[in-house]
Amino acid sequence: MAQQRLALWNAEEDLEEDVDLSIAMGNYGQNVQYEDSHMHQPQIDESTLIAMQQHMAQQAAFSQIPDVVKSFIIHFHQAVLENNLTEITVAYESGWNKYTEKFYAKTEWPEAELIAPLVNDDPIFLILYRELYYRHVYSRLQPNIDDRFHSYENSCELFNYLLNSDGPVELELPEQWLWDIIDEFIYQYQVFCTWRSKVTSKTPDELMMLAEGGPVWSSYSVLNVLYSLMQKSRVNEYIVAQREGKSPEEIAEIVGEYGQRPLYRMLGYFSIIGLLRVHIHLGDFTLGLKVMDNVELNQKSPFTRVTACHVATYYYVGFCYIMLRRYPDAIRTFVTILNFIMRMRQYHTRSYQYDQISKTADRMYALFAMCHALSPSRLDDNIANIAKERYGEQYAKMARGGPDALAAFEELFLYACPKFITANPPPYEDPAAINALISASAEADSPTTPTAQTDSTHRHLELFLADVAAQLPVPTLRSFLKLYTSLGAKKLANFLDADEEELVQEMMVLKQASRSISRVTGTEGSSLLDGQTITTSDLNFVIDENMVHIAESTVGRRYAGWFIKNTERTQKILDDLKSMPLPTPPKSTGPATATPSAGENTSQNRPIRTGQKVAWGGVKAA
Repeated sequence: MAQQRLALWNAEEDLEEDVDLSIAMGNYGQNVQYEDSHMHQPQIDESTLIAMQQHMAQQAAFSQIPDVVKSFIIHFHQAVLENNLTEITVAYESGWNKYTEKFYAKTEWPEAELIAPLVNDDPIFLILYRELYYRHVYSRLQPNIDDRFHSYENSCELFNYLLNSDGPVELELPEQWLWDIIDEFIYQYQVFCTWRSKVTSKTPDELMMLAEGGPVWSSYSVLNVLYSLMQKSRVNEYIVAQREGKSPEEIAEIVGEYGQRPLYRMLGYFSIIGLLRVHIHLGDFTLGLKVMDNVELNQKSPFTRVTACHVATYYYVGFCYIMLRRYPDAIRTFVTILNFIMRMRQYHTRSYQYDQISKTADRMYALFAMCHALSPSRLDDNIANIAKERYGEQYAKMARGGPDALAAFEELFLYACPKFITANPPPYEDPAAINALISASAEADSPTTPTAQTDSTHRHLELFLADVAAQLPVPTLRSFLKLYTSLGAKKLANFLDADEEELVQEMMVLKQASRSISRVTGTEGSSLLDGQTITTSDLNFVIDENMVHIAESTVGRRYAGWFIKNTERTQKILDDLKSMPLPTPPKSTGPATATPSAGENTSQNRPIRTGQKVAWGGVKAA
């Protein structure tokens, strides 16, 4: 056996030479093509393919998010989970704006679905994140129709969570953020109504979405949210109980479990200010002031803790008074808040809302100039001088009266008034009616054709100018009456180039213009609509047959207030100087008896100070 194996081994070389490998191996793998016709390809449906593509796109987008932004979102989420108001405030007021300026000044923040893995898909934080996301889109970018619809859906989710949960929610947010939520909610509603009223600029897809949109951003839904927050928190009962001096236990029993939470109480309070704003947008100025019945306009009110809310409240209250022809109350309101802004300006220059507050203040100066021209007063000369500096040309025309005054009033009114809206949308659900509107606008072929929003603004403008036009002869008539103590009616009519009948009518207009309903001292706790008829002019007259008898009462300047105000200003300047470091004297490089240089010769005539050197807060020996 061994010999046989050995023989085979020795014969290996012969085998390698004689064996045909092609015959031994057969044709396996040789000249045979792989046929894949009998193999079944895996079928991937379109939805799965789209999902895979979206997932890959999300991964790519997620990788583009800077690491510092990811860390910020994680930290922000942790602060919200722990209800850490300090950390939430820092992240909201500083971190968000810092990274917006650095990374997202001209683009959107990452979508909520993209950052969801960072926050463990926390639905509450994602709702709050979307609120910030859409606010950024509205303020920095141009929202499309999807953004408008989705921002409404997110607001509904937020308010449903707050109002329809089982009991009060365990969430704490800073007051500034709570005000911004209400303010942005109303702003997006106002912007949507303005955009919705422009029928001719809509694409077919937008027309279809608006037709199927239903109650998106409807006035009813917005008012329902604000009234629900106000009633849920029982904020009016809370304000009344505090005013009556009730104990904390009694207040807690009155307001219930929702009203005891700062979140609900402040949302309810800010909803009152929001209702004031919405009613003004809709043109109901009386109802706007009526919802403010329990809110006092003073420095102790809770709305003063948020500067933007403080300024907005006074702006809208003052405008209500203008439209109700209560110019003295409007002047008093604007003077109060404009003085506050002047005092606090240095502390808010770094605030992210500083620009908005400055713009609102500028509009209030314009409204103040209008009121001051219609009802001259010396309530605050400083504010009056600033208004005249900013709007000197318009103020001169308004105070002078005549045909040029109407144009000046119109210019300032359109600049300073709120954005009025139309509550009822165009009939998008009726294609025939919409096509008729589009055809009518196309036939007009005028880019200046007023939309529903401008129509509502011009309706209020016309009502205001109607009252102004009736008072146009008043400045001229007042200037003549101030020159006399008694004057014949015929002579006065000759001055005015009018007959005696027209003169009597103009004098009745002057008498009416010098009277106004105004809140009087001692009624601070009453409704903003309450007031008494007072005389606003220092000029009074009576008509006795054909003679006009004039009596002018001059009010002396209030020197005490002027001295107190300037004393406080001087004291502040002195305190600032004391807090500044003393300048260090220059070190002498040469001998004391060095020859003065040419630059020193120019000051040789100045008096030489000798004696002790006096420093702020003490005396130093020389």
